[in-house]
Order: sequence, then structure tokens, then C-alpha cells
Amino acid sequence: MADTTFGPKGWTPERLGPQAGKTYLITGANAGAGFQAVRILLSKGARIVMLNRSAERSSAAIANLKQDFGAGAEVSFVRMDFSDLASVRAAATELLDTVPQIDALICNAAIAQVPTRKLTVDGFESQLGTNHYGHFLLCGMLFDCIEDSKGRIVVVASLGYKMGLRTIRFDDMNWDKDYSANPAYSQSKLAQMMFAYELQDRVKSAGKHVDIHVCHPGSSATSLISTSAGLMTRIIWWLMTKTPLVQSAEQGAYPEVMCATETGLEQRALYGPTGRMGFTGPVGKGPLEPYAHDKPVMVKLWERSEQDTGFNWNL
Repeated sequence: MADTTFGPKGWTPERLGPQAGKTYLITGANAGAGFQAVRILLSKGARIVMLNRSAERSSAAIANLKQDFGAGAEVSFVRMDFSDLASVRAAATELLDTVPQIDALICNAAIAQVPTRKLTVDGFESQLGTNHYGHFLLCGMLFDCIEDSKGRIVVVASLGYKMGLRTIRFDDMNWDKDYSANPAYSQSKLAQMMFAYELQDRVKSAGKHVDIHVCHPGSSATSLISTSAGLMTRIIWWLMTKTPLVQSAEQGAYPEVMCATETGLEQRALYGPTGRMGFTGPVGKGPLEPYAHDKPVMVKLWERSEQDTGFNWNL
């Protein structure tokens, strides 16, 4: 049964009240759904800090935003490369020095369907390293500030978590054998979800006060596929964008903005489009496969993630 919590049209930015005095950090925010989330929140008076890899594209995005929202629009960026944990550490340290309040950290950055196996600077399979380990470290370093701000963490997942092994390949997380783009991507997004759901449990057990929400953008016309996938995948995706199975990047931003701002949301849930196969349609609570919060696997992944990133959360 479709979620009707927000009415037949689902959640839309019309529900969003004034955001003056609020500060949102958004990773991967100079294009696609992340950029559209910036636009929505800026239009309500929020302060935005974008965490992006490219200084050039970030500067262009900020110029675009200030042209649309005025020179006084509070939007800036900090350079952060999620494929390099040293870059994540340096950027997080800068943020702690310069951003005293974090009302929400939106973990939006990702790469997808990388056609040939690549490793990050730290030696991890590129999609796992970028999508999961980079955000795992960032959230850990900023957690105390988020809690002090009575803020929340939003993990932007993907329905791609259903495409692979539906568990974590602990004996070969880097896909040294039998690399395939979709299963590796699926593992990285499943890892992000498991991190979020395990963090929910640990926060509750520790008596902390940070809400963690998980969402997905559905099938949205962003540059994610075109910037990291192989030629055939890019062609198929281009053809799909000409059909009703793909919605706009702005609509793809609705779930993450909702999870960053809406009150009364469930935690052990997956929010996103509720229409055709979860690709498009009204935004609300969708189905969540039980293997996405398999407790023994979540605990093992958490321990492995602390080991691989060299960061202990101490919750």
C-alpha cells in the first residue's frame, strides 16, 4: 500500500517552512540532485556548505546560485575528495573550525557503475571507498557537532542496493576476483544503508540525540551515470531519460530535503518515490528489504569500516 502520510502528491517543497538560521552540509552538491537540494534549501533562506571534489565546478555552481538567489545567498564550498580519506579528514577538520552548527549533513555524493575495477588512494574498490568509507569517516568526525546542533544525518542510498549479492562480500570487498560494475555498486550502496541503520542502533544505545534517515532519489535525470559508468550503460541511461521512467533532478532531490527537514519521520525506513517500481512518483516511505538491516552483517561491517578507515566512533 502506498504511503499517504503526505497526501496523494507525496512530500513536496511546499511543506518546507523558512530555513533562516539553519546550516546544511551537502556532499556532491555542484550538480544533479545535490545541486537541486541546495537550490531548494537556499530558496528558504538556509545556509549551505557544499562538499565537492572540484573547486572549479563548485565556484561555477556558487556563481550560478548567487545570480539566482542574490549576492547575499549563504552558500560556500569546502573541497573534499571522498576517494581519499586524507582529504576527508582535512576537510572535516576545516569544517569543525569554521562551521559551528550543522542542522543536517546530507550524504549525497556517489559514483556509480564504474566499468573497470579501480582502487581509491587508500586501496579500496572505488565505489565502496567513495560511497561508503568516505562518508563513514566524515559522519564520524562531524558527529559531535551534529549532536550539539540537535541535527541529523541523511544517507542518500539507491534502489541499486537490490542489484547485487544482497549482503557484504567480506572475503573480497575490493572485488579482486570477478569484478562487475553493478554488484560492486550495489554493495557500496547497501553498505551505506547498513552503516545508517547500525548508527541508529548505536546512537539509541548511547543515549545520543541525532536522527539518521535513509532515502533514495528514484530514477532521476542527473549526471551520476554519465560521469562514471561505461559507454553501454550511458547509452541505455540516455534512452531511459526519454521515457516516463525517469524524473527530473529536482524531483530526485525531494527525498533528501525531506529527510533533512521533516519532523516525525521513521528511522528504520527507506524514503523515496513511491510510484513505478520506486523510480518516480509521490515521495514517501517505500518498501525496505530486510537484508538491508541484517544485524550481524551490520555489526561486522561497522567493525570492518572502523578498521579500514582507522576511525573509531567511540559511541
